[in-house]
Amino acid sequence: MEREIWKYLSFILTLLLALAIIGNVLLYINNNELQKAIQERGNVTVVYNGTVKEVESNATIALQAKIEELQKELEYIKGQLRTNRTEKANVTIAILPVVGPIDETAAFDVISKIREIRNDDNIGGVVLWIESPGGYVGPVITIYKELKKLSYEKPIVAYTGGMAASGGYLIACAADKIIADPLAEVGSIGVLYVHYDLEQNYAQNGVKVNVFKTGKYKDTGAEWRDLTEEEREMIKNEVNTYFEYFLQVVGEGRNLDLNTTRKYGDGRVWFASEVKGTLVDDTGDLDFTISALEEILNVKSANVVLYSTQKVDFGIYQSSSLYMPPNYALSYIRR
Repeated sequence: MEREIWKYLSFILTLLLALAIIGNVLLYINNNELQKAIQERGNVTVVYNGTVKEVESNATIALQAKIEELQKELEYIKGQLRTNRTEKANVTIAILPVVGPIDETAAFDVISKIREIRNDDNIGGVVLWIESPGGYVGPVITIYKELKKLSYEKPIVAYTGGMAASGGYLIACAADKIIADPLAEVGSIGVLYVHYDLEQNYAQNGVKVNVFKTGKYKDTGAEWRDLTEEEREMIKNEVNTYFEYFLQVVGEGRNLDLNTTRKYGDGRVWFASEVKGTLVDDTGDLDFTISALEEILNVKSANVVLYSTQKVDFGIYQSSSLYMPPNYALSYIRR
């Protein structure tokens, strides 16, 4: 029975992702048509008031309705998988910390703990304690996917007391709820690509680089030369693809429509108190977060276990796509 539920769950998730992509394409087409119409009618005056109101076609509205319908089905399946998980007298809550920049080492550490929690029947739910500016795209997405699997079986409430930004915020979107200190920084929804062009520096210091490669793109992003225009376009497409994925994760996790999600996707961070009800559900401290999870679990006083975190020696040594704010990324460049 559980195996059949997992198959159905995988199907719904795939369908949700496909519908979200189609929705973004339709929205993009509608915007282009609107801009073209405005340009053709020179006698029309348009007042923006700081934001552009998106025009949705009937197809886009219907698509959004279908996405919401599938999300409701997903919640129902979660409930089925979580049945009987919290009926024991002594329920344990695990506090799983994600601290600092996220790279492959951090992902390995966090994922091993996630799988340990999934296999422990005594643990009824998880407080995902995030204090992170984000990190590399691959490790962040891997942690997010593992947390999603965990959330199908056990409720997760994400918490941050200081920062859940960029990739740190992305993984928080796997939780049932996000609670943050009122002055915690959240958001920074976006992608950063760092490239060092040290060609002139090498020449000034008498360093000559001989490159033997099997294809013209094999050293794309290498620091000994600048990027070609073609390579710049390739990297832009890569960054935009990661960005669209980020937006879809936020839209699904926070139950936001396409326009609202894109409004928050400008890369900035907010105080949690500014985005209460959208990017975060509520503001409070760690004890408040534990109480919120106990309410979901329908228990009054759970046992609380704090997992340890592993220190990560993070460093940006070459061109990388990052889910991390630039002001944090710069402090790790070539240190």
